[in-house]
Amino acid sequence: MRILLVGPKSTVWSSRKHIPLGLGYLAAVLEGAGHEVEIYDAVVETEPLGPVLDRGKFDLVGVTAVTPLIYEAWEVAAQVKERGAITVLGGPHPTLLPDESLERPEVDIVVRGEGEETIVELAQALEEGSDLEGVLGISFKKGTIVHNPSRPLSEDLDSLPFPAHHLFKIERYTNLQPLTDGLDPHARAYTIVTSRGCPYGCIFCSKAITGRTWRPRSPENVVAEWRWLVKDLGATEIGITDDVMTLDAKRAKRICRLLIQEGLNHIPWITVHGIRVDDVDEELLHLMKEAGCKRVGFGVESGSQRVLDYMKKGQTIEEVRRAFRWSKEAGLETMGFFIFGMPTETEETMEATIRLALELDPDLANFMIAAPYPGTELYEIILHEGNLFSRDWRDFAIHDEKARFAIGEMTAELVERKWHEAYRRFYLRPSRILKRLFSLDTWRRLPLHFANARRFFLGKFRPAG
Repeated sequence: MRILLVGPKSTVWSSRKHIPLGLGYLAAVLEGAGHEVEIYDAVVETEPLGPVLDRGKFDLVGVTAVTPLIYEAWEVAAQVKERGAITVLGGPHPTLLPDESLERPEVDIVVRGEGEETIVELAQALEEGSDLEGVLGISFKKGTIVHNPSRPLSEDLDSLPFPAHHLFKIERYTNLQPLTDGLDPHARAYTIVTSRGCPYGCIFCSKAITGRTWRPRSPENVVAEWRWLVKDLGATEIGITDDVMTLDAKRAKRICRLLIQEGLNHIPWITVHGIRVDDVDEELLHLMKEAGCKRVGFGVESGSQRVLDYMKKGQTIEEVRRAFRWSKEAGLETMGFFIFGMPTETEETMEATIRLALELDPDLANFMIAAPYPGTELYEIILHEGNLFSRDWRDFAIHDEKARFAIGEMTAELVERKWHEAYRRFYLRPSRILKRLFSLDTWRRLPLHFANARRFFLGKFRPAG
């Protein structure tokens, strides 16, 4: 079959352009099954989708969708349906709410959960004209909506082929947010996932695809892909996109030692989504540095232990302080992720978060406003006890400056005010401004800094890069 895989373009946030690994894995297994595959990542494409569809004459088009981009996914499906191809939606949002998409005329099939095995079986069934009821992990229309049994998660991630990077326009993707001098702003930046899932129970986190599982790839398999990215594809930066890459510290140390042994530690890498403060020790952080790690990120979330306990984060503020201290002693750049507006928050708890961010003084701080995604415990709490302001999924982008709900005595005005205050107090400190003025990277990225300044004077300050 001729198959197109589409990543819709975001209209609800501006972010750096990283390769969508999910599409890369799906393309790889489909090619391995003998299908002809193309990828259209709207984030970097300059040609409109319509001409691509007309020229390609595709039999099947798959579209991935997170919650804030579901409308864009439906728009893609509508364009595809006009041309007579079969439309398949996958990703976290359709997995959680398959009926919502299947009730639309432009959507034929929803793939729920991990898609590699499912998409291959589905393509084979469609090509042969066989009954779809035998394909695990899909929902489809047959007069009414049919939900086939879920597909068990794959336990052998080493058996998956490496992502089909040859289908991406690598030169159009951006670097991995360099913070100091020494990284190329026009780097060939690839991402890699060394494990899937997270066993922790944070109430704000959706685990639509993996559930509360953690499945690691072997260190040898990870390093084989790393070697391929560096030696064959010319990677000059690598970003690890795991949820909890360091959950098994012994395994993480083994990966680092192999990178060092194979001479792959000259390529800088970062932990894109962060790691947990309670999963690291001094030895691991020093090994990560020696293995080429440039920056580590940590999910700090709150400066209030009471709020951390409420969100079921499972960490202490002392563990946060220790992880940042160890990371800096190892010579690593640091990034902190913070959340404002969780239930039970007060002005005092949000002030504690700002003060902790200033105390930790990471190289980069990312302040977010809580978003109650469907499928999370937070979503159910707000539905039953709070006031959800909108059911428009576009309003669920975590990097937006709007509060999505109010609950108890916590108002939207308070959350938004403290969120803006956090960015001003963290990034506009004289010491930080002075430090940045003496950085070559500041002058290299001058247009970005002008954009940030403009956002500040408009009352919408948040670093754009």
